[in-house]
Amino acid sequence: MNRYIKIILLFLFVSLLFVVRAFSAELFYDPLIAYFKNDYLYTNMPNLNIWSLIVDMLFRYVLNSVITIAIIWVIFERKDYVKFTGFFLMTAFLILIIIFSLLLRDQFQSGYLLPFYIRRFIIHPLFLLILLPAFYFQKLSNR
Repeated sequence: MNRYIKIILLFLFVSLLFVVRAFSAELFYDPLIAYFKNDYLYTNMPNLNIWSLIVDMLFRYVLNSVITIAIIWVIFERKDYVKFTGFFLMTAFLILIIIFSLLLRDQFQSGYLLPFYIRRFIIHPLFLLILLPAFYFQKLSNR
């Protein structure tokens, strides 16, 4: 792939990540944003529509995952990296959403840090920041 096309595509995909983040309040149901911004240690959990929350988290995760896979493809152009990323993201979502749902069902009685950070991994493309250096190191060690 041409170097200039790569740069343009990377700029486009990173911009899409910013767009998803910028319009998250309008696009996704997430009352936990306001809850965690305020004094969540001293207030009760808000009333939640759990299914809407989980479906919107899934939708946001899928959007971020598709963009993450596109970025991995543009940078490395390797199908095995794309396949691994897809499998990793699916597995991570299943594990994280199950744990988050169980914690949500208990209304975070065991503490707030674990559900807060699990939610962060689900709604933000943090796995991209983990996978990029890992694949880069893999690429360097294969030379």
